[in-house]
Amino acid sequence: MAQLVMEESNRCLQCKKPLCKVGCPVDTPINEVIGLFEDGKVLEAGKMLFDNNPLSVICGLVCPHEEQCEGHCILNRKGNPIKFGTIENYISDYYLDNLDVADSIEKNGKKIAIIGSGPAGITIAILLAAKGYDITIFEAHDKIGGVLRYGIPEFRLPKSILDKIYDKLISMGIKIRPNTMIGPVITIDDLFRDDYKSVFIGTGTWRPNKLGLKGESLGHVHFAVDYLKNPSVYNLGEKLCIIGAGNVAMDVARTALRNGTRDVTVMYRKGEEEISASENEVKYAKMDGVKFEFYKSPVEITDEGILYENVEVVEDENGKRQFNTIKDKKELFEATAAIIAISQGPKTNIISTTKGITTGNKGLVSVDDTGRTTRDGVFASGDVVTGAKTVVEAVKHSKRVAKAIEEYVEALD
Repeated sequence: MAQLVMEESNRCLQCKKPLCKVGCPVDTPINEVIGLFEDGKVLEAGKMLFDNNPLSVICGLVCPHEEQCEGHCILNRKGNPIKFGTIENYISDYYLDNLDVADSIEKNGKKIAIIGSGPAGITIAILLAAKGYDITIFEAHDKIGGVLRYGIPEFRLPKSILDKIYDKLISMGIKIRPNTMIGPVITIDDLFRDDYKSVFIGTGTWRPNKLGLKGESLGHVHFAVDYLKNPSVYNLGEKLCIIGAGNVAMDVARTALRNGTRDVTVMYRKGEEEISASENEVKYAKMDGVKFEFYKSPVEITDEGILYENVEVVEDENGKRQFNTIKDKKELFEATAAIIAISQGPKTNIISTTKGITTGNKGLVSVDDTGRTTRDGVFASGDVVTGAKTVVEAVKHSKRVAKAIEEYVEALD
């Protein structure tokens, strides 16, 4: 790994106007980081990454680099771009091992509640704890990470990295209450009663969307967001069919193969050009042996598999592709299990127990540009606001929200 990192950093051209930085949603100063690393200043490079993005160690592994920094690299035009994701993860991991912040933070005694410890919650917690705020994270699961731990497979994101981040949160004086779902017992009203000056909602999207088809309640049918939480407890049999073709579907497919299912197929009603999963994730899935069935629209799930109708493609007068289901001709795709992976939305445990918080499209929390909800003192960001997005996008928005929370709390004095 170290040799690969050095080889990649040596290839950097140190562009005066780095396009890689332009391609990064959080404007990571990539050329400066590599420059410091090349000069033997790895801790300074790590600090620059961490200060800009507290989750840089994770983004180095899970970001769609081919669409962002690496996709914008000048070397990408005629050859291979700098693999900055590899460099970023290496430097950030080294920095975390040497980061000691416990003695450098002066506490101000002002309490802020963070609901959810996914990418948004962790980012907000670190940024505000570094400013001296008394942070408590309320996490519904037994361990921190949210979608990072319970939605991204181990082979893409080792859980040991999240354990390392947990240790850093504790060292910063951040309190963590696991297995605590805000809403059913403790409410947002209770938090304000107990002198929290502000509340941040970063609960993600854990309610799976359903197809609405007959057979969806059968015992061999599961939802992707549930399966990825703990794949080892599922018995999928020999042949799995996954309905949907986003990044989550690719994660499910590759995970199932690693957990003993020999035959895994992704079924999608459109063509390969329309797949919402990133190009690299599709390539990795194919390399792992995942099969694809395109232009098939499920109409019912049975004990034997998935009944589907074929889809034909026609172009309208503007050249836009239209996908029309061929009715009245159902065929069976045999499978021992089916997993539905057609995105997910937020749960309502907080909204249903709290007055004054408005939701919009698909139940997502409504906020302004700074993450303020329609209830005074309550902020939100991450997937619960935007729907399922990338980790780095959650960091981008949460940095702005952290600043807004600080301004709000200081204005209370």
